[in-house]
Amino acid sequence: MRKTILLAASLLVSVTVFAQKPAGDPKGGISADMLREISSAYKGTAADKALRNALNSTQINVLAASADNLAMIDTHFSDEVKTKGRTDQKSSGRCWLFTGLNVLRSRMIEKHDLGAFTFSQNYLFFYDQLEKANLFLQGIIDTRDLPLEDRKVDWLFSNPIGDGGQFTGVSNLVMKYGVVPSDVMPETLSANNTSQMRTQLATKLREDGLRLRAAKPADTGKMKLEMLKEVYRMLVLCLGVPPTEFTWARYNSKGEFVSEKTYTPKGFYQEFIGEDLENNYIMVMNNPSVEYGKVYEIEYDRHVYDGQNWVYLNLPIEKIKEMAIASIKDNTALYFSCDVGKFLDRPRGIADLKNFDYESLMGVSFGMDKKERILTHASGSTHAMTLIAVDLKDGKPVKWMVENSWGAASGWQGNIIMTDEWFNEYMFRLVVEKKYVPADVMAQMNQKPILLPAWDPMFAPEE
Repeated sequence: MRKTILLAASLLVSVTVFAQKPAGDPKGGISADMLREISSAYKGTAADKALRNALNSTQINVLAASADNLAMIDTHFSDEVKTKGRTDQKSSGRCWLFTGLNVLRSRMIEKHDLGAFTFSQNYLFFYDQLEKANLFLQGIIDTRDLPLEDRKVDWLFSNPIGDGGQFTGVSNLVMKYGVVPSDVMPETLSANNTSQMRTQLATKLREDGLRLRAAKPADTGKMKLEMLKEVYRMLVLCLGVPPTEFTWARYNSKGEFVSEKTYTPKGFYQEFIGEDLENNYIMVMNNPSVEYGKVYEIEYDRHVYDGQNWVYLNLPIEKIKEMAIASIKDNTALYFSCDVGKFLDRPRGIADLKNFDYESLMGVSFGMDKKERILTHASGSTHAMTLIAVDLKDGKPVKWMVENSWGAASGWQGNIIMTDEWFNEYMFRLVVEKKYVPADVMAQMNQKPILLPAWDPMFAPEE
């Protein structure tokens, strides 16, 4: 009798469960009928089978490469900044640093008649990592009264340190620590391949962050100092000891000896560059997903705790082009960032919307515009490079060129050439010297910035 009752109860439960989830009414799920209709989209034609066979062993972008666009683009430019040599960030996210120093390098070479010359990226990267460690630890101290699950606290622990960044890092770090030639503090394996060092630093900082949150307020300052000493030691082991003084022999472009002198890093910068990077530039962006003519500031969008959050003025693309052209015509390179991977033929170094025909390959359409791509996270600024050339026809740009930091063998002689149509769709930010900024644009910079949180998509570091 008891077994009969249990069996009846079991059947009742089963009936109730199935009654709650009727097979013919998925309420948002995929039913068997829906699946039959969905699967009818694949016809299994000879063309379908050929595409399946090809995609089984070949990369999508290889098959999507447009046969109509394989000819090499014209490499003549009406206006080009004089520069020498190409740099290589290797397996690191330091494009922002290479780009900023490449802008300064082109200026130094021209001003002082040098041959091929590079600044030490490793020297400033050392202090970038030390400053970012302090930024995180002090941020944890500042937010220690907030719960661990607070969005800001969670963001800090999610992003304790990284090697990506933006021009604000270049300006703050150079003005605080100066620069040195590349042979004074050369690259190391960890500088060129940052992932393992970054993992160890991040793990240590997260542990230290928890300790700071649990400590007495009066103890946090001393604790942070000891934590930064440990970070410093880790950085020295991986990157070397940053010089406080060095001797440098200067040669001109003909290889002739000019002088030899002992410098400090800040003294070297003042003698050969001497520019106020923190006050001589503005950053403009083209982001049609937010209002033009407005200034935006992003919290924690800086490398140095006692530095500045970077401020962006959002402008239509044509206004940005005017300033870029004025700068290039005056032989002045610019810090430039974009969504580099979109429609880039990397071996040729050509960024062109016609490079790949994904629609024909997949039999679907991709119709989002720039605003829609930004809003849906389909596109954003991912990489910084040095804008050095524009080709003007009847006063209008038809193509642009950037000096990249992927080595001299990458792309076209270490550069990427972009069509103007590609520039419109995937260019995002430009750092412009104030003397090339029209008065009406400078006036807009006087408005109070709209403060955005650290997790805003515009914060995404360039790597």
